[in-house]
Amino acid sequence: MTIFSEIYGAYFRIAAAVLSKESLTEAEIYDIINKMGFRDSALFLPQKLIPRADGTDWGLLRKNHDGSYSTVLKNPPAAILTKLQKMWLKSLLSDNKINLFLSEKETELLAERLKDVPKLYKNEHFRFTDIFTDGDDFGSERYRRNFSAILNAIKRRELLEIQFTSGHGKRIRAKYLPIKIEYSQKNDKFRAYCYSFGHRRVCGCGTINIGRIEDIAETGTVIRSELSEERFLSRMKCDQPITVRVTAERNAAERFTAEFASYEKHTERDPEDGSLLVKIFYNPQDETELLIRLLSFGPVLEILSPKEFREQAAKRVKAQVELIQNKK
Repeated sequence: MTIFSEIYGAYFRIAAAVLSKESLTEAEIYDIINKMGFRDSALFLPQKLIPRADGTDWGLLRKNHDGSYSTVLKNPPAAILTKLQKMWLKSLLSDNKINLFLSEKETELLAERLKDVPKLYKNEHFRFTDIFTDGDDFGSERYRRNFSAILNAIKRRELLEIQFTSGHGKRIRAKYLPIKIEYSQKNDKFRAYCYSFGHRRVCGCGTINIGRIEDIAETGTVIRSELSEERFLSRMKCDQPITVRVTAERNAAERFTAEFASYEKHTERDPEDGSLLVKIFYNPQDETELLIRLLSFGPVLEILSPKEFREQAAKRVKAQVELIQNKK
């Protein structure tokens, strides 16, 4: 029986954390899932961890006389790297994007430890569709330097003076507090979510494409006020969420929650057929990318509203059908 689709993925780490406890209550199991899992993991993961009368759980816990639960294992889960994982990691290191998050010393150390390990795959083995071809130059020295400066500022909550060229060709230099870095798969670019400052006060918020940054200067000013990612996203959020229905066929519900874990969502599960009714809140500038990702689920997902977004989806599907028919 296959318990985990990816060894040492999020669900493996959750199960390992649960099994590492001598005993724990149902509330403690839910707490571990909420802290370590995705936003929607609590909808179905407890059913697999907590023993059930019908035997549909994973069989990892037993119920004690006092109502608590304990592991069926004799030893705690061991964390080891398989040969397959090492091969996968060696392949990841050939992607310039991952090196943006590592120092040169860390990259050299990993390369040395994996020097005798073959790659699991090569980048040229993949062909990506629905992606723009003018992605960021992740390997350039300036890009790596700017990315590192923003990443460090996010950790320290430091105000930066950033000069960049906007999408309209206007050169801008101002002070910003970066709070999050996000990768756009459709555009193949990283962007920084930033609060803009003027006269030591927040005067707005927006995103800056890291590839457009020309210069970054540290200010040494640390912002200690409560300017959180949640507050930023609430200011950038759409007026009307997208509502979709996801069926339980082919593990679509589980795949959907993993794919859209980073989005704010309101999710309801139908206990009869296991389908999900989901309202997705998003940044309007991500609308096209979100549409493409939703359509990739095919017939197991239906876009219900808003009407304009549903019509966009129908137009894209129709265009794809016509393109296929014209090639025959």
